[in-house]
Amino acid sequence: MSEIQKLTSPEGRELAYAKTEGEGPTVVFLSGYKSDMEGTKAVHLEAWAKAQGRAFLRLDYSGHGQSGGVFEEGAIGDWAADAEAVIRAAAPGKVLLVGSSMGGWIATLLAKRLGEAVAGFVGIAAAPDFTEEGFWAGFSEAERQTIMEDGQIELPSDYGDPYIVTRRLIEDGRANLVMRSPLVMPYPVRLLQGTEDEAVTRATALGLLDHISGDDVRLSLVRGADHRFSDPACLRMIEVAIEDVLAGGAAAG
Repeated sequence: MSEIQKLTSPEGRELAYAKTEGEGPTVVFLSGYKSDMEGTKAVHLEAWAKAQGRAFLRLDYSGHGQSGGVFEEGAIGDWAADAEAVIRAAAPGKVLLVGSSMGGWIATLLAKRLGEAVAGFVGIAAAPDFTEEGFWAGFSEAERQTIMEDGQIELPSDYGDPYIVTRRLIEDGRANLVMRSPLVMPYPVRLLQGTEDEAVTRATALGLLDHISGDDVRLSLVRGADHRFSDPACLRMIEVAIEDVLAGGAAAG
């Protein structure tokens, strides 16, 4: 695996990342909520990129993995800024954004900030606006009162320790919603979604497909795949989606 490097963001946060040199555009992997750059998909894609001679970047947001900070103190805006800082420092040319779950939301934010530097987007169980449409919408009135008065609430997780959802996460999420304003992506977009995903629904994937404005936007539903989307067949699908985008998508045909 590529060597872990660190930088200090403009906000003063210490951020860890690993860059593989190679042909551009740089494939940038953006991990999910409470995940990190040592996850199955990130490590697999790094190995794939090396075998292809392709530039690749994986990173940890603040409060995640090997980056500094406390997870519960972070929010979507912070993590998007973290990713932007690493990309601008380590991959200043064209990039292909690959976002898993929350990373899909962060990719949509970066698409607006990076503009013409973005060459494409691959979303894997992308979860735009999940703090509002998932957490807040699913809270009971009592839970909403708890988070507003106490500043946080603890939720069970199928992926390890409980989630601590903070009032700041909810309020910052509202400041970064992407499904209520135009989302223009004038480049190939490939969305991948498992039918057995219990964290992100097919309705979310279809909503994102309909919301993105672009000439080459496709959604693939995978029967039986869950939120991890990490078995060999799913990993190969991610590779194929990236290869398609790099080849120019529909325009390549």
